[in-house]
Amino acid sequence: MAAAGEERRRGSPQFGAEALGGRRCSSPEETTLEVSWVQGFSNKNFGFINNQTVCYSCGNYILFLDIKTKKTTALQCQTGQVGAFAVNPNCGVLAFSDRKLNPVIYIYSFPELNKLTELKGHIQLDYSLLAFSFLGPYLASYSSFPDFVLSVWNWQENILLCSESQPGVEATSMSFNPMNWQQLCFVTESSVTIWCIERNHDEHYLIQNPVKLPDRQGSLNHHKDLFFPYSCVEEPYHGPVMPVSAIAGLVGDEAETFVPRTDIKPSLHPTAHCWTATSDIYLGCKEGYILAIDTKKCSASIIQQKPLPEQMRKISDVLDYIRREVQKKKGGKPKALRRTVVFTMAFCNEGLYTAGIEGVLYFYHIRDLQYEMKICTDISEPISTLIFSPDYTILLIITDQGTIYSYEPAHGGEAVKLLNAFSSYLLAADFLTLGDKYCVSVTISGGVQVWLLENGTCLSMLNLDIEATAMACCPSSNSVAVGTKGGQIYFIDITKVEAPRVVHRSLISKFPVLSLHYDQSGQFLIVRAMEGYIFILDARPSKLFQVLGYVVLAGEVLSLSVVSDFKNNIVEVMVLLNVAEIQQTRLEIFCLSSTLMEGIDKYVNDQGMLNASAIKKEQYDLEYPLSSAVRLKDNIVYGYCTCAPFICKYNLSKQSILEDPPVFLSEKVIPSNQFGSGFICLSPNSRWLASAAKDGVLFIYDTSTMEILAQNYCHSYEGGGIRSVVFSLDGKFILVSGESDGALVCLKWKKIKEIEVKEADFHWHSLLTILNKSISDENAVLRCMAEWQIESESTSELVPEEKSKKSPLEPSNAAVTEDGNFTSLHSDSTSEMTWLCRKTEKVIREETERFANQKKELQMGIKKLHKTIQKMMHENEQVPDIEKLEQQEFNLDVEEQERAQVEAEQEVARIREKIEMEILANCYLQDVIKHECWDSMCVKGRTVKCFHIACEVENYPLKKRDEEELRTLEKVLHLRKFEAANLKVQKKVLETKSETILFKEEENTEEVMADDTASCCLVGSLSSQYGADTSILYHQLDLHSREQKVNQIVLLKDVIYKVKNAFNKEFDVVAQQKEQEIARIKERNVKIREILGQLDLQVEVWEPGLTCDEKPEQVLTVKDSEIKAEKYLTPQEREKAEMLTRLEMERHLASLDSERQRALNDMMGGVLEVTQEDILKIDIPPPYFISKPEDEWNDQEKKIFSEYEEKVKELNEEKEKYRRVN
Repeated sequence: MAAAGEERRRGSPQFGAEALGGRRCSSPEETTLEVSWVQGFSNKNFGFINNQTVCYSCGNYILFLDIKTKKTTALQCQTGQVGAFAVNPNCGVLAFSDRKLNPVIYIYSFPELNKLTELKGHIQLDYSLLAFSFLGPYLASYSSFPDFVLSVWNWQENILLCSESQPGVEATSMSFNPMNWQQLCFVTESSVTIWCIERNHDEHYLIQNPVKLPDRQGSLNHHKDLFFPYSCVEEPYHGPVMPVSAIAGLVGDEAETFVPRTDIKPSLHPTAHCWTATSDIYLGCKEGYILAIDTKKCSASIIQQKPLPEQMRKISDVLDYIRREVQKKKGGKPKALRRTVVFTMAFCNEGLYTAGIEGVLYFYHIRDLQYEMKICTDISEPISTLIFSPDYTILLIITDQGTIYSYEPAHGGEAVKLLNAFSSYLLAADFLTLGDKYCVSVTISGGVQVWLLENGTCLSMLNLDIEATAMACCPSSNSVAVGTKGGQIYFIDITKVEAPRVVHRSLISKFPVLSLHYDQSGQFLIVRAMEGYIFILDARPSKLFQVLGYVVLAGEVLSLSVVSDFKNNIVEVMVLLNVAEIQQTRLEIFCLSSTLMEGIDKYVNDQGMLNASAIKKEQYDLEYPLSSAVRLKDNIVYGYCTCAPFICKYNLSKQSILEDPPVFLSEKVIPSNQFGSGFICLSPNSRWLASAAKDGVLFIYDTSTMEILAQNYCHSYEGGGIRSVVFSLDGKFILVSGESDGALVCLKWKKIKEIEVKEADFHWHSLLTILNKSISDENAVLRCMAEWQIESESTSELVPEEKSKKSPLEPSNAAVTEDGNFTSLHSDSTSEMTWLCRKTEKVIREETERFANQKKELQMGIKKLHKTIQKMMHENEQVPDIEKLEQQEFNLDVEEQERAQVEAEQEVARIREKIEMEILANCYLQDVIKHECWDSMCVKGRTVKCFHIACEVENYPLKKRDEEELRTLEKVLHLRKFEAANLKVQKKVLETKSETILFKEEENTEEVMADDTASCCLVGSLSSQYGADTSILYHQLDLHSREQKVNQIVLLKDVIYKVKNAFNKEFDVVAQQKEQEIARIKERNVKIREILGQLDLQVEVWEPGLTCDEKPEQVLTVKDSEIKAEKYLTPQEREKAEMLTRLEMERHLASLDSERQRALNDMMGGVLEVTQEDILKIDIPPPYFISKPEDEWNDQEKKIFSEYEEKVKELNEEKEKYRRVN
């Protein structure tokens, strides 16, 4: 691949100070950066610039791919990210727009890459579409929000020919007719429009011709005449023909665009289109249809599939069955070959090629609105774009996953893969050891790519199928570590750059891995995780990437910097923390010695945490809030400030500390021209400091003087800025990846001081001298390691949220199997637990085994003590009361009990206060509602319900009319009287006497006819029959001015109020009648209950009543029966209630011991007067011998029995007389 700087000739886009908004380097003649190569992918905006070169946009660049040599050339947009993009292979030109305010369209030639012209319009924000005409120097552009303007340009003469605004219309595609540049197809998500460019001398006009699309069922007859719908009715209609808008009462613009809701049928949704050689259009739809559009008639027709012969139908069914089975094995839903969703299409003389989400390239041979379909090739990936080369020999297939294939229709066969790019945003990039030949990048979706550093050729790709969060290359071996969101780290062997492979995976914790850092010696891998956790791993493959321990810091870790001291064999780690307690950033520095790897057990506790004595922590609280910090070897620290655009310099050797509170002061503050959040990165030789931010501009500083050496506008603010920056070990290259533009940019020095090159080269060779032996040894071990299988890891990273929130130190008791989240082909379920969980579980298990005897003894002692106390309490119950102990005497911990009681009382007091506040709030809300909805109503809302039928009638709740409303009503009434008097005077003046007499006669005759009709038809209401006076209203046809309409509204409100008031009066009469009837029924029920009591009949008597709807004031009072909870009594109320109960009991006992009451009971049965009712209630007791047989009775007993029968007979006669009387 040729470098971008080498391919450009004079006039090609270069970076200068003007392109960077006035930013200037200190010495541009000595040090400058240039783009070496750019890699990236965009699944849109592709085009052939000639028969063997494809170009597409990526971030700030247009990339040109030679499909034969597979080399890439880059053209850089000087003003930021590339927006819309189009190519014209006939003229060898391309056009693209930038994404700044008031964007500009640039026209460049190929292969010279010279800028031909700039098209400047009046667009405010962005262009969404560009399209070249195949004939003539014409370019169409369409802008997005807020303009939505379609424009046609003559790009050679830089003239805007014509434009048309379409507010709110968002377009999806646009193209010129290849045979006629004066026709333009404009497609949105729900419509297709053919724009015709009419010309009159030098004037051009755009004429819009919308195409009527079928509905979703494929019907073409749903566009009926909506203006005169009766004209298409089969049954004859002899009345006046009126438009639908007139029937609806609409006028103006609404009348022309009105469509009844029942006639609205959603049409098809276009997805792709292409022109034919006959100036017609083929259109693909989301619903699976393919339409043929006649551009002359602007009509669409559905293309139907031609019936297949019997043999071809069987083959098609077999292929359909095979495809469904393959989809089932892949775990997806089976899809048929027919009715596929077309996402892209391309036309040639042989026929139509289409593709979609199924990943299959179809060929349609169309004749007379019928087609024959065949499968050309199966990509097995969703296809987004199909493009023919200008000579129609090569069909380019672009997938959503970032892969580019070439297909030759003339030869058939399978598609050939041209480029295997990445489908998601780049996460990070780094240089592979030795740092001068290869580099590695990783995407968020887990795709790892190996690039040739010389020209950016992609050598290989490995898909981990995980959500990656970090990546770093090891200096001591050709291994790459990739961190994931699930806390896993994948170690990849790239000793063979053409075949990378995963050799190990380490599951450290459930926390996501935020960043990975190797020290320069390649001994340690420092892992930054969530919650302030930093894990230390042995970076050497010979030690199987052993986890050494971890450190927990008090705060959120913002950034991490590693410095290797080769003389003392020590690695110093500097961590930048955001401490929430003090609202400041803090630097914490700890050391890692090589002795840690010799005997790690000496320096960690049982849970794996490194001892403080082993790492020698230091802390520095900083005066400014920083987002990133790096440390040099001479204790110099640079930090990127978040509150203002500047870089702070700290010297940790000098005690520059501000007391109260103790804050470490900065030695120097360097202003920065960048904006947005950013970070800084240090070169391996500590000579250069890179600063990157959201604006996308990369600044390189000299660390000794902090002067700007170079700058490069490699990414843009619209693309999210810069995500990562890394220097090569030899200092010759810089890899910069964007946040969300998908571009990986490799920069190299174009001009640099010779001394800078020598220093970087010397440092690189010195480092290689130290690492050569380690690299060879570790690579040998790495090659011998078995490949770790990742097929079963497709779902291993899906860690549930509730598990991820669990503390990493908490042991896991769930058994993990191969069907679980973390599976492995080389280990059992216990080894798939996190390293932290295994450590914690081991500590708990060892402690349980160590203290098992003590635990058992304690349990036995507690049981024995419990039995002793129970025995003592039982004995205490048996002794006399004078010898009994209180219950609290048996409490072993009185203080704990008192503390618990105090806490319980405090909690009760808190809850009581909370409840009281809630009650107070509810009381206030009750008062507000009562005032608004009850007190303010002069007529309360009520209902009248039937006794035995589920029917009810409601009245009209009315508010009292305020004084202002009454004054307005009185004013309008006086005005109406004046108008009536004025009209009467005018009639007297203008009419003659004879006409007046004639008018009176006619008026007398019309009054009789109008009594029944005028009140209903002309007045328009029956309110006059319900207590309202409608004579004061305006006639319906006399309302002309706005004042008359307002007055009519006031009068109508008064009529409505009077009608409601009249109804309420009748309602009150009916409600009063119901209350009287209820009182009458209750009076009768009293007598009925007495009779039922005399007859000893247990019959329920129906008792009518008024519900809350009929008597709404009942809702405002709460009865005791409605309260289900027991009433809470204060101690004073409880004491008063007990006293009243005691007095009532004493009074009752005293009444039982009264001599008067005893005499009354003995003499008269407890009553002073015996009524006849009481006598009739008395039953005569039978004789005592009634139980003996009658033949055993003596004469005396027979006489007594005859007297008993006479008394019973007399009593029954008296009862019968009493019943008849009452």
